[in-house]
Amino acid sequence: MMKDGMAGFELHQPSRIEEVFELAGKFGKDGWVMAGGNDSLSWFKDRAKKPKAVIDISGVAALKGIKETPEGLEIGALTTLTEIERHPVVKAKYGLLADAARKVASPQIRNTGTIGGNVSQDTRCWYYRGGLPCYRAGGNTCYADTPTGMNREHTLFNARRCVAVTPSDTAPALVALDAKMVIRNKGGEKVVPAEKFFIGPATDITRMTVLQPGDVLTAIRIPQAWAGATFYFEKVADREVWDFALVNVAAAMVVKDGKIERSRIACGGVECVPRRLAAVEDLIKGEAKGEAIAAMAGKASTRGAKPLNYNHFKVQLMQNLVTRAIRDA
Repeated sequence: MMKDGMAGFELHQPSRIEEVFELAGKFGKDGWVMAGGNDSLSWFKDRAKKPKAVIDISGVAALKGIKETPEGLEIGALTTLTEIERHPVVKAKYGLLADAARKVASPQIRNTGTIGGNVSQDTRCWYYRGGLPCYRAGGNTCYADTPTGMNREHTLFNARRCVAVTPSDTAPALVALDAKMVIRNKGGEKVVPAEKFFIGPATDITRMTVLQPGDVLTAIRIPQAWAGATFYFEKVADREVWDFALVNVAAAMVVKDGKIERSRIACGGVECVPRRLAAVEDLIKGEAKGEAIAAMAGKASTRGAKPLNYNHFKVQLMQNLVTRAIRDA
């Protein structure tokens, strides 16, 4: 496989959002919408992706910025991760997202990487990204799910031919915050809950989000309902900087008089999508926040897990993270 040599493509750099929708609709599946470019350029250099047209939307001012609204917070899809982690309102009211953004990659990448790009990036499975004809790439096998396949970083839950996981650190935080994803195309706008924005291989093995050719993620809305809640985010990776999560956890809780009134908890690195732990949320509702319920919830979080040859450690790791999230938030 040839590396570090991009195939040719048309480059379009619109400055108005209307131009973005026009170009995205015109090129459809042959077009590639690029934000910060950190993930996109890697695909192009490895020749694993060969779009006929690249639509660089980094110059569209309408897709940038953070603003408070009567309903909560709206974040433009081109807002950088650095801006999110440092923004005073995000830190004060929605600190879970600031903490998650701070854990992405390195400061240099966070300076250019966008929230929209982070949640829309494809999986990091090296077989797939290396250009091998796996199920996700249109082939008829999963190279990671074999007796000799290297699957240390892969899924624990809901594998359907493909065992790859979502690489996004901000995705579980957005699911925990019950965020809404604003998607637009030439035909109009639709708003999708973050939990439904990410899709697994049982739905469509070739995609990780609901975005179809011609669609553009324009903004993310976080509801007021979770402003100022009790939050916890933790990421475990092989290296503190740059690496993707082996497992991460994001939790939002409302605690009153020492008891958990309501919560939303999601884990990344254990499924193709951010895994919402609805059963754990039900288990801890109305319970006194403390060691006992946290330990019970941690064990419950991995029911149904089906580890692969080299990732059994993720079961205990996930249990520990969920326990700490509930105990220490």
